[in-house]
Amino acid sequence: MPDAERRQGGDPGPDLGADTELLAAAVREAGRLALGYFGNEPRVWMKAGDSPVSEADIEADRLLRGRLLGARPDYGWLSEETADSDDRLDRDRVFVIDPIDGTRAFIAGNPLWTVSAAVVEAGRPVAAALYQPATDDLMLATAGRGAWRGAHRLGASRREGTLAGARVSGPHGYLDRSLFQRERMDVRPSIPSLALRIAQVADGRLDLALASGRAHDWDLAAADLLVQEAGGRLSTDRGHPVRYNERVPRHPPLFAAAPGLIAATRTLLAALAKA
Repeated sequence: MPDAERRQGGDPGPDLGADTELLAAAVREAGRLALGYFGNEPRVWMKAGDSPVSEADIEADRLLRGRLLGARPDYGWLSEETADSDDRLDRDRVFVIDPIDGTRAFIAGNPLWTVSAAVVEAGRPVAAALYQPATDDLMLATAGRGAWRGAHRLGASRREGTLAGARVSGPHGYLDRSLFQRERMDVRPSIPSLALRIAQVADGRLDLALASGRAHDWDLAAADLLVQEAGGRLSTDRGHPVRYNERVPRHPPLFAAAPGLIAATRTLLAALAKA
């Protein structure tokens, strides 16, 4: 669908491909900045909810805000490390940012952290960049144009029907429940960056990724578009798509799955809720 048709009246705004390129350049720059702190004992303090934040989070957030809003001053802004404002609710497009997704891993010297950036329009992500600086791995997606790592187009797993043998990752301790063992699933270690965990469904490294009920827009938006454009789906346990840029940007438990496993996953989660 052309961008002009996607938006309701007025100037259609920049092409979504240009937005994706802007995100790509910004996350790479923020990633280089964060790498300067990685493994070098950055200053760390605790914020609300007993969640850690480092000086690298704050500096990367400042850089991303400057680069992105400097290029698109009419866009709204929602970031984990910036005080929220209702101003974003009145904007056609909104940047949704996590300057370091997986801060605990970052602080511990674990490379499984990412810089996550998306553009959201009409409640859904339309451009996305997810960058893992420690491995120089960049994944990009544009609505209707696929998900990519360099010149390689990403595609979700083609596994269908049964969950037996399906590769799954979720929060620490979540997958110890007997139902997961009964399904004989291939339980993988927890991936501390939720965005990366979900995105591994987009590139076929996982068949299923689970998120607890504590996720926010900034944890999800970029990875959501990657999964969608790779042929998978991120949804609630009832199968509903995730809506972004709502007044409260927080979500219930979610799953990302290969298309052939969506029905089986919903059945499993319904049984888990009753257990």
